[in-house]
Amino acid sequence: MSIWGRVIGGAAGFALGGPIGAIIGVMAGRAFDNRSRSNSNFNFKKINNNQKQQIFTLSFIILSAKLAKSDGQVTEDEIRAFKDKFKVPKSELSKVSKIFNEAKKDTYGYKQIANQVGKLFEDNKILLEELLNNLFYIAASDGKISISEVDILRSISKSFKFSEKDFQRIFQTNLKNSDSDPYKLLGVSRSISDLDLRKKWIKLNKEHHPDNLIAKGMPKEFIKQSNKELAAINLAYDKIKEIRGIS
Repeated sequence: MSIWGRVIGGAAGFALGGPIGAIIGVMAGRAFDNRSRSNSNFNFKKINNNQKQQIFTLSFIILSAKLAKSDGQVTEDEIRAFKDKFKVPKSELSKVSKIFNEAKKDTYGYKQIANQVGKLFEDNKILLEELLNNLFYIAASDGKISISEVDILRSISKSFKFSEKDFQRIFQTNLKNSDSDPYKLLGVSRSISDLDLRKKWIKLNKEHHPDNLIAKGMPKEFIKQSNKELAAINLAYDKIKEIRGIS
């Protein structure tokens, strides 16, 4: 069964009209203790790989819908980008659309969900990065990223406990190659040594390798965008080598 069928099955029976963020808590096997005012009773070890994939996907559906709505309207390009890129099967499309349509009613609530997801995957930063990377794709699907979309993406990044440097690195990855800053894209300073630069490049390659991402809990349906990110990382490294005259 595809991830979409598993997500629908996991969310079945829960009222989408209520706080959608609560669905994530249920799918996480009640890892969040809603009776507590803090997340002190959260236990990451309760989450298995299948649940991680479901929560990743459901979180993406909800956050992408709210992001698409943030600039005033959800365009056909944004909806088509979501359906086409992530290969939602026709048999599940109406159910996925139901969640998407409920979430896109307004932008209220995205912060609560981003905070939950950030807490859930706080020891799994690469999944949070890939989630944000895919949200950038949705934002850019209508040909441009609006200021309001950038604001929400930055806010989500903060919920994920990413620094501004981290945010800029992910942002640069999603720019056209001619517009991106290769140093920012790799998250390094211009004064970095050639040796440390290579070490950083190797580290990023290992982190963003498809096998590593799937092992961390990312559904295979999202690998295509991560491959694009990996290609951008390699291109940035090649650009810097050319600038520095490194063979």
